[in-house]
Amino acid sequence: MPETDLQRFLVVRLGSLGDLVHTLPAVAALRASFPRARIEWVVDQKWWPLVNQFDGVDDVIAFQRSYGGAIACVRRLRQGRYSCAVDFQGLYKSALLARTSGARRRVGFDRSAAREPGASILYTERVAPAGRHVAELNVSLAVRAGAQAPREMQFPLRVPEREAHEVREKLLSEGVGDYVVVSPGGGWASKRWMPDRYGALCAELWRRQGLRAFVNVSASEAELARSVIGAAGPARPLAITPSLPELAALLATARLVVGADTGPLHLAAAEGTRVVALFGPTDPARNGPLPRGTVLRNVSAEGTTYKRGEAYSPSMLSLSVEQVLEAAERELNAG
Repeated sequence: MPETDLQRFLVVRLGSLGDLVHTLPAVAALRASFPRARIEWVVDQKWWPLVNQFDGVDDVIAFQRSYGGAIACVRRLRQGRYSCAVDFQGLYKSALLARTSGARRRVGFDRSAAREPGASILYTERVAPAGRHVAELNVSLAVRAGAQAPREMQFPLRVPEREAHEVREKLLSEGVGDYVVVSPGGGWASKRWMPDRYGALCAELWRRQGLRAFVNVSASEAELARSVIGAAGPARPLAITPSLPELAALLATARLVVGADTGPLHLAAAEGTRVVALFGPTDPARNGPLPRGTVLRNVSAEGTTYKRGEAYSPSMLSLSVEQVLEAAERELNAG
């Protein structure tokens, strides 16, 4: 498709944090291939502050989860006069947003790859994606939309300046120099590593490396943070519940981030921070950190299940503090 000044793309990816990060290389490929095109991204209101920091996106449209909010969003999309909408989510909701935008071309996953197979009927072009990692699958959609396949994954995101300054001020006030971040939470308990082991890891990194730790948790995970801090003893890690821009700033300047297959870990990796990724029921070949990171995953009879369990999984329980500490120190020494 020849580039013209009239080329207008709509990116549809509503959430979540890790999936938004893994959509960025596809959007970067569109921007590289169509430098003069207009690219707009519709995303859940919750994630708007993050996507607004992605370079190469001309406008970010917030989708609010209410009747009035949905109607307002659709009206805004109808004004976009898009030549192509690309749905990276593969749900009925996201496919409907692409359809109601009025875009002449609507590119999405075919039935075998869409999260809700029936959503594919709403696309004008259905793609059987190539690759194994989620980011590679997403790039397949960008290529169908007309982009050149990138030689390597790009993650063009900016660290917000105001929040970066505030993080530096907080570090100074707490007397913290270099630091690590541990992220013990996550939507599935079966993907988590145990808080007492995070605490023991923080204690050892303090004793052996002199590194203070921040414990990144959501507002509903205060008890989880207390468990980590209680197990860390004199290392005294600091609990923090940052906004998305604050989280981006905190992760960007950390010496190391340790976490499971969750959004903060993937955001840190995309920012170029060294990470140790703890994997159990999910497959690192499909969901691992990009562009790089150390992945720890023990062989388990459980294997790859993607089961959203409410208890710690056997594969995560098999990861020892010593194993994670060794990987963490390798990353620190390499950095």
